[in-house]
Amino acid sequence: MNLIFLAAFGLTLFKPPVMIYRFAVIQDKTIPGSPAEKKVAAYCRKVTIVWCVFFVFNGSMAAFTIFSLSDAIWAVYNGGISYILMGILFAGEFIIRKKVQKKMPKHIPFSDLKNASWDASTVVCYSGAFGDKKHKTWKDFIEGTAILRQKINSVEGDTWLLHSEDCWYFLLAFTALLQCKKQVMLSANTSPVYLAEIKGLSPFLTDKDFSGKEYAILAGGNTFNIPSLLDENKGRPESEMPLIDSGEAYVIFWTSGTTGKPKQIKQRLKEFEVDTLYLLSKWGEEFYSRKLCSTVSQHHIYGFLFGILLPFTAAVPIKREMIKTPVELEKLNDESYYLITVPAFLKRAVEMETPLSLKLKSPYILASGGFLFPDVAQKTAEVFGCWPLELYGSTEISGIAWRQQSQGPLWIPFGNAKLTVDQDSCLVVHSTYRPEYPNGFETMDLVKMFPNGQFILMGRIDSVVKIEEKRISLPEVEGRITESGLVSDVCVIALEDTRQYLAAALVFNAKGKEKFAGMEKLEINKFWREHLLNYFENIVIPKRWRYLDALPQDTQGKKKKEEIQMLFADEKDEVSQ
Repeated sequence: MNLIFLAAFGLTLFKPPVMIYRFAVIQDKTIPGSPAEKKVAAYCRKVTIVWCVFFVFNGSMAAFTIFSLSDAIWAVYNGGISYILMGILFAGEFIIRKKVQKKMPKHIPFSDLKNASWDASTVVCYSGAFGDKKHKTWKDFIEGTAILRQKINSVEGDTWLLHSEDCWYFLLAFTALLQCKKQVMLSANTSPVYLAEIKGLSPFLTDKDFSGKEYAILAGGNTFNIPSLLDENKGRPESEMPLIDSGEAYVIFWTSGTTGKPKQIKQRLKEFEVDTLYLLSKWGEEFYSRKLCSTVSQHHIYGFLFGILLPFTAAVPIKREMIKTPVELEKLNDESYYLITVPAFLKRAVEMETPLSLKLKSPYILASGGFLFPDVAQKTAEVFGCWPLELYGSTEISGIAWRQQSQGPLWIPFGNAKLTVDQDSCLVVHSTYRPEYPNGFETMDLVKMFPNGQFILMGRIDSVVKIEEKRISLPEVEGRITESGLVSDVCVIALEDTRQYLAAALVFNAKGKEKFAGMEKLEINKFWREHLLNYFENIVIPKRWRYLDALPQDTQGKKKKEEIQMLFADEKDEVSQ
């Protein structure tokens, strides 16, 4: 019997998975694909080796008693002692396993949250550097969400707008809203007029101070300040967290569309949870061993998924404040961190006149939201001590592919995405996690696909451009200019010399001609800048302007963008800031 068991267990050491792992999976079917899968497999391999050693020893002792000792000793050992040794091994392994399980990576989705999900002292968020000990714990989280739930349930409205720059307040409000069965709207655009427009009559939770007159348009009876709500209701009894139905919990992202108006993309929490589990199963060892810091807003799907959902469900501490400048990273030398960022930030960091000392302790960098040039990727490795892990995806379909340029320029598809190319050479993504796209999601990204399924991005086919890694819809900018009621035609294009920026050519209507009659060009430019700042951030505002009697058009009435571009090449006027 010992020889049979030795052969059965030992063979699996060379043809995995090992025997003990197979037993473990039969008992717990959540192990495959979980963040702890690799560690469980490694532990099970060690246990399998221990049992093989036991079978060798036990078999040898059984044979020794047969040929060298009396029948009584043979009976005592094989009928008693061998079973006692086996029982001791079972009990010892059980005790060790329980200790090992406590150290295994743990993942608790939003939909499974309970008051006892984590230890009360588990750090959820921190301010400054982690070593500064300015921590918010799981106990604080339970109390904060309970307070906000009480307020949310007292206000009418199924859909709420949420905007909070502080990750702690964002996390409390986001969780409380889902627990109260509310839909959550998020927008990375923070212009008061824009927020007021998408908000409509919906209630609004924010950490903003509305004392400034520029935010007066958002102040009102259904706008609530998160810090104030928490301060006013301290000490109230905590309640058990209501479970979240991930199939009925929706997050609505407002993003740039191609129709000239803001576009909303509605996603279920269920798909986000599947995405998070997949990411943890792939790179969990890197995430679990570090603290999070980010330069990306959590109101964008990239920042939301990697900066909020992923670390929170894995109990990885989240830095409350978004990092604004590369210099801030020099203070994060007390712990191992992973950084969520964009290529534009890395470019600024590695090209600073005064070199940064950023050989951080075991850093890990994720970059998305734009093209990372090879020289910047290499300089990042030299300055930070690691090559960035680049992520490619979209708001509609989430993660699509990844790469590290130390291994080459090709993008590697995620295991949960099947990629094809349409007749225009644009990428089409098929994902079982996105049932709303049964025929695949058609991107506007041109690609060159290789036989192994990997690909190279070749640019975009639509009218959405990226300026400093920010996605900008040219029709949306044109639409905001047209809404002024002062123009009859307009064309916005993207230009580049020492940097990327937008330029606009427009034709005044009668009302516009009357308004701007006799005004200097700089005054007119200033008017448009102030007008567009109501809707966009500064980076989106066109930096150069042309005022024409008519825009160049072909016989079909389509604008000749090549000729419009030439309008900005024949006069080197100063680019406005």
